[in-house]
Amino acid sequence: MTKKTNIFIILIVLIAGTVNAQLKTLKGVVLANGDVEGVHILNKSSVKYTVTNTDGSFEILAKPKDTLTISALKYQTKEIVLGQEFFESRALRVYLEEKVNELEEVVVGEILTGNIGSDIGNVELKDELNFYDLGIPGYTGKPKTIPERKLADADAGSWGYVGLGFGVNFHKLLNKVSGRTKKLKAIVELDEKDKCMKRMRDFYSESIFDKEEFTEPQKADYFYFCMDDLKFKDICNRNDPSEVIPFLNEKLKAYKQNLNSKDD
Repeated sequence: MTKKTNIFIILIVLIAGTVNAQLKTLKGVVLANGDVEGVHILNKSSVKYTVTNTDGSFEILAKPKDTLTISALKYQTKEIVLGQEFFESRALRVYLEEKVNELEEVVVGEILTGNIGSDIGNVELKDELNFYDLGIPGYTGKPKTIPERKLADADAGSWGYVGLGFGVNFHKLLNKVSGRTKKLKAIVELDEKDKCMKRMRDFYSESIFDKEEFTEPQKADYFYFCMDDLKFKDICNRNDPSEVIPFLNEKLKAYKQNLNSKDD
């Protein structure tokens, strides 16, 4: 092998070793003016997940610069980028604030009488300005999330070309070899499942828990329990009630059995 090839292989090994740094157990506690049991702790960077104990304490695998997302039904979601200090001398303390439901702003406009002939003169219509009117190219698809943008950047372009010379997309190759592309794909999939799960929870919670005496943390934990099922993603995306409801009822039985076994 040539000297350049050896240097390239060494560079790939070093990058892979850095990206796959050993995870450590991070201890933390969630504090709030209310119940702190069952708060969800998600390590979006290393794709790890846990929930808090009755006193708000938790442990999760992580490494410096990982991003933790802390969420619960009645608290505002918080994201924290971990610094080295949390692994050296002290535990992570997270303070959550309760969600406040605010009424939408009421805008008072022109008074309408119900007479179309007179009211039409009081209505001011404005054309919406867009980038086509200004001659600017724009993206009209669904906005990408931050993990989706990172994945698109990491996996962008072709692998290379063959012409007068041979070219390699080193940016794409290094991300592939180091495992960064694979990790980003896992994060994007986890985000998609989490969003779908929350839509399912909002729509079906009332009917599923109609005869159950579950606490709010238990209700949230139940839907994360459903999300771990291999069939969850396909069922959630199809969103067919004739398929979703039997699935949720089946998982509810299994979840209650788990609760009973813990009590025993």
